[in-house]
Amino acid sequence: MKVLITDKINELASKIVEKVSQVDILPTMEEEELIKVIPQYDALMVRSQTKVTSKVIEAANNLKIIGRAGVGVDNIDVEAATQKGIIVVNSPDGNTVAASEHTVALMLAMSRNIAQAAASTKEGKWERSKFTGCELYKKTLGIIGFGKIGTHVAEVALALGMRLAIYDPFASKDVVEKLGAEYVKSLEEFWPKCDFITVHVPKTKDTVNLINKDSISKMKKGVRLINCARGGIINENDLKDAIESGQVAAAAIDVFESEPNIKDSPLINCGGNVVLTPHLGASTTEAQLNVAIDVAEQIKEVLSGGSASAAVNIPSLRPDKLEPVKDYMQIAENTGELCMQISEGVIKSIEITAQGYLSGLDIQPLEVAVLKGALSSILEGVNYVNAPVIAKKRGIEIISTKSNAKCNFSGLLTVKLTTDKCSNVVACALVAKDFPRIVKINDYETSIRPQKHMLIIPHVNKPSMIAKVAQVIGENNINIGSMNVVQKNDKHETESIMVINIDSEVQKDVLSEIEKIDGVHNPHYINLNAE
Repeated sequence: MKVLITDKINELASKIVEKVSQVDILPTMEEEELIKVIPQYDALMVRSQTKVTSKVIEAANNLKIIGRAGVGVDNIDVEAATQKGIIVVNSPDGNTVAASEHTVALMLAMSRNIAQAAASTKEGKWERSKFTGCELYKKTLGIIGFGKIGTHVAEVALALGMRLAIYDPFASKDVVEKLGAEYVKSLEEFWPKCDFITVHVPKTKDTVNLINKDSISKMKKGVRLINCARGGIINENDLKDAIESGQVAAAAIDVFESEPNIKDSPLINCGGNVVLTPHLGASTTEAQLNVAIDVAEQIKEVLSGGSASAAVNIPSLRPDKLEPVKDYMQIAENTGELCMQISEGVIKSIEITAQGYLSGLDIQPLEVAVLKGALSSILEGVNYVNAPVIAKKRGIEIISTKSNAKCNFSGLLTVKLTTDKCSNVVACALVAKDFPRIVKINDYETSIRPQKHMLIIPHVNKPSMIAKVAQVIGENNINIGSMNVVQKNDKHETESIMVINIDSEVQKDVLSEIEKIDGVHNPHYINLNAE
């Protein structure tokens, strides 16, 4: 066995891996150089500099695992690796403490004018009154996103004597209140409560520009904002205006809409109390050590015949379980995604029913796939390994049943997802054994090919509805790939749905425009992990 380590990775990684294999440590290489050497290696460990492209993977005749010493895997062609059966792993938890501590550090620096005071003092000035600060004690910290980082920030803030208001529509109220925080049901209620606000959510269609001119106007005058999550969650132009008007007293920003080219960011020359750092959330010696050790241990385990703990693409399930249902894995994941994306609220239960030949198989891999799809629609870092753990931690009840009832397909998988606000049903099947299809959405029988970008539009069954919707889509330069319009079996039914496969993302303003069409109600833009 041979392992190649490139980029600057802590030397402990090589010491771990060399227990089971020969290790070569080489500098970062360009694609052509890497293609020449990769055929001889069984494992590859990188950071962000090395680009593991489809051409590199195609040349990797012996590669079994690629390890990314960090969280993101943007520099790895995961799809190409999956198609070739290569496991891709990362370290989703290695920087939790680092990111949490940086959030608290920025909050303290901002509240006590540390950066400005330090610069002034280095100039030989003594301006104590100019840099009078603000205490955190008994102030209310609002946390948006109560995952691992948000929870750790909350624990530290409590130790500082702060009050906590938590907004996370997917978090358990019991868990939040057990910590000693206030569970806030809506953002409308959340904004005016907070003296400080920090965000810890992934960047999705629902969180882009979450904090903007409108939401800032609903906050307390003099609020202070922190973003160590993702650039674009706070609108930088709106933040600049709010700081200069005095609505926002201060801001501490570690992530930007355009990285690393931030010269054009309006925050660079923003007046007022603004602390800016160059995406340092995970940049600690300990975090870099943690991710190196984590990924090295996974590589060692896989090369020893074991399984990875943080596989990004391939489930760490026994081949005898996976093989009989492998063709259903992707469509099962898409079904979970779709079911969650047409739902709102906190997931309470997911019921999975297998019919046809699937009822005679072990469907545990499909359960994991459904969970991954549902949870990845609301959380970052979900994979086949940690999806069941996350579900258990969130108190989600998983009900798996097998039915002998007749169905119209050789194998049918039905998912019923129930939240504290609603319940939705989506079913999937393989048509002619090779073509994945969504065959049911609640009471509507369909035949839909899962696609990355989709629209689901419930509407009144009356003339010209299709034309009106298509007009809005076309006027916004969005191409329609296919459309499926379905009415319920009852001939007297007045409701139908359009399911439209489109070629690009649909922005919120376009969805709002569609919703304004007379007869349309509650349309959804769906973004699936599909081709």
